[in-house]
Amino acid sequence: MDGWVGKILRVNLTGGAVSEEPLDPGLAERYIGARGLGVRYLFSEVDAKVDPLGPDNRLIFASGPLSGTFAPSSGRYNVITKGPLAGAVAVSNSGGMFGPQLKYAGYDMVIVEGKAGKPVYLWIEDGHAELRDAAHVWGKGVADTTDMIREETDEEASIACIGPAGEQQVLLACVINEMYRAAGGGGTGAVMGSKNLKALAVFGSGGVNAAERSELRKAVLDARAKIQAHPVGGRALKAYGSAMLIRMLNRAGGLPTRNFRDTSFSGADHIDGEALTANILVRPKGCYSCIMACGRVTRVVQPGHEGFGEGPEFGTAWALGADCGIGDLNAVARANTICAEQGLDTVGTGATIACAMDLFENGLLTLEDTQGTDLRFGNGEGLVEMVRKTAAMEGFGKKLAQGSFRLAQACGHPEYSMTVRKQEMPGFDPRAIEGAGLNCATSNRGGGQAVAYISAAELLGDASKGVRRNSEGTARRIIDLQNLVAALDSSGSCLFCLFGIGAEELVRMLTSVTGVPFSVEKFMEAGERIYTLERVWNLRAGFSGKDDTLPERVLKHPGKKETSKAEPFRLEETLPEYYRLRGWDAEGVPTRSKLDELGLAPDF
Repeated sequence: MDGWVGKILRVNLTGGAVSEEPLDPGLAERYIGARGLGVRYLFSEVDAKVDPLGPDNRLIFASGPLSGTFAPSSGRYNVITKGPLAGAVAVSNSGGMFGPQLKYAGYDMVIVEGKAGKPVYLWIEDGHAELRDAAHVWGKGVADTTDMIREETDEEASIACIGPAGEQQVLLACVINEMYRAAGGGGTGAVMGSKNLKALAVFGSGGVNAAERSELRKAVLDARAKIQAHPVGGRALKAYGSAMLIRMLNRAGGLPTRNFRDTSFSGADHIDGEALTANILVRPKGCYSCIMACGRVTRVVQPGHEGFGEGPEFGTAWALGADCGIGDLNAVARANTICAEQGLDTVGTGATIACAMDLFENGLLTLEDTQGTDLRFGNGEGLVEMVRKTAAMEGFGKKLAQGSFRLAQACGHPEYSMTVRKQEMPGFDPRAIEGAGLNCATSNRGGGQAVAYISAAELLGDASKGVRRNSEGTARRIIDLQNLVAALDSSGSCLFCLFGIGAEELVRMLTSVTGVPFSVEKFMEAGERIYTLERVWNLRAGFSGKDDTLPERVLKHPGKKETSKAEPFRLEETLPEYYRLRGWDAEGVPTRSKLDELGLAPDF
């Protein structure tokens, strides 16, 4: 096989067995890789009603055919599992070097099953894999874990690990690689902790075979040139990072503030990309083969000393900043550093604390509940303290560790939770940003930052290049974007590439590396197949069309605003059209004819 390595590593933690199996070329062509193949294996091997923190759940690490090539920003990989936060399919995307290293070491995907009797980590090097004792790093933070395992394996190894939050199965825990790159949302870190798996360490000296190397080079150079010519992909992301969106959304009245009570934030210019660049930026940083360098190496002032970290990115600056009513950049950066070290998803954590602040200000939580911490909006020190306690499952942090839905429900006011399928919504307010509401309501993963960036691509770039656009309004456009992103995620490329290129360029690179004659139509159909399969798995897990909704606050209240653009989102006007165009029935269930059309019927 070209593009794909052609091998899967299967790890049974219960028995300590590690084995290889071939990748089915037919499945690879139909599901592309990464997200698509991971979801396909999850669908085939895991009962949708399984306990997400039980041994029968799978945890899948998957790269795509473009991962590890010199296609622009091709350092992505996906973590796929049943997420404990929402109980839905969790597909978390991360950058860095882990995806390329996995392929260089000889594997397209790692499937982890069972539960180890004691803490272990997995070491993979050039076609060899073994489980090793992890007792000495259990309890350690991400940085120490990374350094210690590299000393034992290879100093160039890529380490994907959990921090103490994942070990304690905090539902907001994520998987961290390269110390700061996060596969967040859904509780992937909690699943890893439930299996007593501390880390995966990967190093490979191999490469990626390309079917048409000369054509791939031409396609890559063309794609890079288009991204570099784009005002966002070529300039703004490197200059200001993804947090540049803070100011833009705020001006549009679409920046959710104080737990979605407001749609703009007076302190936005203190925490946005320009403020970060002016005050704490050390240098931009990119993932593997990245030409956009949206990552931020930053200077963070902690009590008693000055240190360095990465970020905050857009979602972090929004959730730990505007959503909590905090305009103190250093407080946001400190909270972000704790999240990275402890292995917490910044968006879910920030949004949960925002919910707690809302409950506190309205008298539904007291100082007794919070053990004396003032949780009014705008309290930066309170934010930092609650992040620390959440990771440690200490005091009130035990309640925050369950996410905002369970927190608000325990207080008798679930309407305070700004979630979709129990997962926190992203930082795009549906009351002002066209498409964001429908996109979030129908997302297979529930809320989450990856959902937001589809709206970012729609807002800032020609994301629908090569795809139908505005032919049938918002529903058609969101469907096209969801299918496009599902296919793009599966290829191993980065969503930010849509700031410059679209389906046509991705297809050209994918065809050149794999030798499979992909077309825009075939690529988009693969994306639709993946999205539909995720939907069916969620239906089997117990979800229904009734879950395709948004919080009452978004649907019924305009929110305080400085612009006239923010109005209650009218989901009832677009959802039936979305179902119809998807080929689903009035209850949101894919029809038999749609399953036949996508070639999914034999899988049922």
